[in-house]
This record gives sequence, C-alpha cells and structure tokens, in this order.
Amino acid sequence: MADPRRRPQPPPPPPPPLSNDPDTNILALDSASDPEAAQDLSQNGQHPGQSPPPQTEGGFKLKFCTVCASNNNRSMEAHLRLTTAPNPYPTISFGTGSLVRLPGPSITQPNVYSFNSTSYAAMYEELLSKDARLYRLNGILPMLERNKGVKWGPERWQDWRIGVPRVGKRVWGEGQGEWDTDKGAKGAEGGVVDVVFTCEERCWDAVVDDLLSRGAPLNRPVHVFNVDIKDNHEEALVGGKAILELADALNAAAGEEREAWVSGEGKAGGEFDGGVGGARQGFDERVPEVLAKWQERWPQLPALWTLAWF
Repeated sequence: MADPRRRPQPPPPPPPPLSNDPDTNILALDSASDPEAAQDLSQNGQHPGQSPPPQTEGGFKLKFCTVCASNNNRSMEAHLRLTTAPNPYPTISFGTGSLVRLPGPSITQPNVYSFNSTSYAAMYEELLSKDARLYRLNGILPMLERNKGVKWGPERWQDWRIGVPRVGKRVWGEGQGEWDTDKGAKGAEGGVVDVVFTCEERCWDAVVDDLLSRGAPLNRPVHVFNVDIKDNHEEALVGGKAILELADALNAAAGEEREAWVSGEGKAGGEFDGGVGGARQGFDERVPEVLAKWQERWPQLPALWTLAWF
C-alpha cells in the first residue's frame, strides 16, 4: 500500500512570524516517544456479535478522535470542546507516547505514569500531596480536574483495538467504571471513528504509521488531520476552539453528501455511515476544500491531512 502521506495535499498559507516570547513551560505537558507495535484487529467492519451503534440525537454526526502525546492537555481540551458544543459529537481520545509524562519540579524530574491503568483522579491526588502550590500554579492540577470530568484516564493509541465495542466495563482492571461514563461515549460505542485530529506532527506520524502497520483489516476510511498546537494551556484552548470549528465544517459537508447519497435510488444511509464502497466518495473529495477554507481562518495553526484506512 502506498504511503498516504505522499498524496497531494492542499498547500497551507505561510506560517505566521515566530514569536519572541520565551516558552515558560518547564516541560511540555504532553511528551511523546516512538510508537510500538499495534495490536490485532477484527477482520470486518464490525466486531463479531457487535450490533450497530445507536443513532445520536440531532441527526447525522461524524465520530471524532483527538490525539496528543500524553492524552492530557491538547487532546483532552479538544475532546471537551467537541463533547460540550451546542451540537455535541461522539468523541474518544488517545495519546501516542510510551508513557504519560507531566511536568515535575524540574525538567529532569517529570512525573511519569502508565497509560490505560492510571486515572486522572489518581494523578491529581498524587500531585496534590507532592506540592499543591507548584502544580496549581503551573496549571497541572486544574488540567487534571478538567480531565476527571471528561473520562476516567489516559488511553494509548497503539493499544486501541479498533472495531471492538466500547461498552460495559473497561477491560483494564477493577475500579475503572464503564465506557458510557466518558463524555462523547454515546455514538462511539462501535469502536471506530470517521475523523482523527492529532495536535502535533510527530503524533500525526505515529498515528498514520500505526494505521499502515495494521493493514486496514476493516477496509474503512478515516480522515487523519494534524492541527499543530503548541503544548501549553493557553494554546490548547485556542486549538480546541479551532478543532471544533473544523469538525463543524466537516460534519456539515458530510451531512450534505449523506443526504445526496440517500436520495439516490436504492441507496441506504447505513452504507454512508459505515464507509461502505464508494458511499463517501463525495465527502472525501470535498475534504481538501473544507480544510483550505478553515486554514484561511486559522493560519497560525498549520494543518496536515491524509485519507487513511482502519
């Protein structure tokens, strides 16, 4: 399979002039390392025994995924924006790093946690007991407080079993609650999404490389965007707003193309929803135009895009 990153992409406008303001962060809030081998997936569009996910309220909605390095700052702000918008979207989120790394008392002393088995609440309580003043002033405790209200804990992209239902109790161990307590869980129960937003180019590389290594067993298209967001609290807020605007534009285009598909003789909405055959060709062809218009409004956030496959 040809590397999808080599496909022609709409040229973004020139980046804005570099700021002279120094970065005041001791350590970036999301730190990444090289991705590891991915896990095996189901061999068809739905996991065996899986029933179709229920239709979300408010008509057709794309399903989104947000990704940064540690699934704490940028991806979680975007996750919150997408799930608390006036028209909330089914959303899940991940990190691509080998471990969750948060700033510590110095650049050589980060706080390190495991993905999938450490809750945001546990991180919060540990850092609160270590140095409440430090972690409140640098924004880590408020960030974790926000995250606790979105989902249980950080998940790793490379460990995601795409197509396996996210229903019932989590599979990682005791005391982790159920999937439906996460914001954005409704509509994302099927374990697949339509669009992935990464927040840094190395995370985009990790996601695209991982999808290529999995071999597309579901044969389902997924649009992968990178919106380059500087890793601090202020830029995460701006980036989350920008991602929501792009999501709204993509969803509007998808809704129009779905309606056009369904109006055709003998066409079914489920084919579009599942990305079957050429059902989404019209939407896929409109994505570069949607992205170009969005980029004109957000030139300070350089974007990348490719069409990949689950």
